[in-house]
Amino acid sequence: MRTVRFEGGEWIPMSVSISGASWAQWKEEMEEVVLRHPTIFRGFRKGQVDFENMQYGPKHREGEYYTDEWGCVWYSAIGGIEGQVIGHPLEDWGKLEGYRPPHPLPKSGAEAERWERRRREIREAKERGELTSGGVEHGFLLMRLTYLRGFENLMLDIATGDPRLPRLIEMLVEHNKAIVDEYLRMGVDQMTFGEDLGTQTASVISPKHFREWMLPAYQRLMQRCRRAGTLVYLHSDGYIMELMDLFIEAGVDIINPQDLCNGIDALAREVKGRMCIALDVDRQRVVPFGTRREIKELIKEEVMKLGSPRGGLTMVCGIYPPTPPENVDALCEAMEEWREYWRGRH
Repeated sequence: MRTVRFEGGEWIPMSVSISGASWAQWKEEMEEVVLRHPTIFRGFRKGQVDFENMQYGPKHREGEYYTDEWGCVWYSAIGGIEGQVIGHPLEDWGKLEGYRPPHPLPKSGAEAERWERRRREIREAKERGELTSGGVEHGFLLMRLTYLRGFENLMLDIATGDPRLPRLIEMLVEHNKAIVDEYLRMGVDQMTFGEDLGTQTASVISPKHFREWMLPAYQRLMQRCRRAGTLVYLHSDGYIMELMDLFIEAGVDIINPQDLCNGIDALAREVKGRMCIALDVDRQRVVPFGTRREIKELIKEEVMKLGSPRGGLTMVCGIYPPTPPENVDALCEAMEEWREYWRGRH
């Protein structure tokens, strides 16, 4: 919390998340690395991952089709990695009139049990003095619109100002608002919002159109968190530099951008000190394919350019195939070496 609020945390919070696909690829070799770094993988126990019986969620099962609660059809080509939506229930605007979204807070069934379990977990975490957080689904607004309408259809809707689009956006805002309010009643410290707003070289939506269509919805959800004293965390893959000012206007406290895609120097110049940067460490070039030295140099550069004695920097790295265990080991060593740099303990 001190790091996020620029109050001088004692170290840079850093974490590594290993995908199911990487666990399935490397099995015990990856486990050995994880066990060597208990301060990165806190609480991990030997045998915790059953390599022979990997259990993936319905959006992550290779070769399977899955229809989610919104009526969107998913397909995954690789086990352990989230697939993509290939069936769009509102591809034809004529179906909007009879369409009903899922209930955000069901009173019975498996989803109701999940909510009750989440309330208990947050209550117990607060009693232990731990950071608590809630979140809406990844792809809560713009991405869900593409899931419902199809990407090309949505781009045309936005470009032409289709008069039916505000109704669909309002439906999503109301759905997410109910979830946000439930977490705020639990008193969480942080609310997480996530969607992938960028391609490799530009944002999916222009700043002009983001301001027109997305910003009011973002503000309605995020400002209620700010009023409750809850920190707002926004994740987005892809290039999003041209949207950073709009994120600040929306009420974002913590932005989770990809490093090399957006540029370390650009992030230092345009974002550092304005929002806490929860940096998403490279998963395309250096971490999966680089040498041990290159990985360590990357972490060093990011800490020195984006960190400060006041805080404002956290780091996370997702591990996906073909990243080998030795590269994960180098990444963890670099994180352990540089996370206390701003406290003079490097």
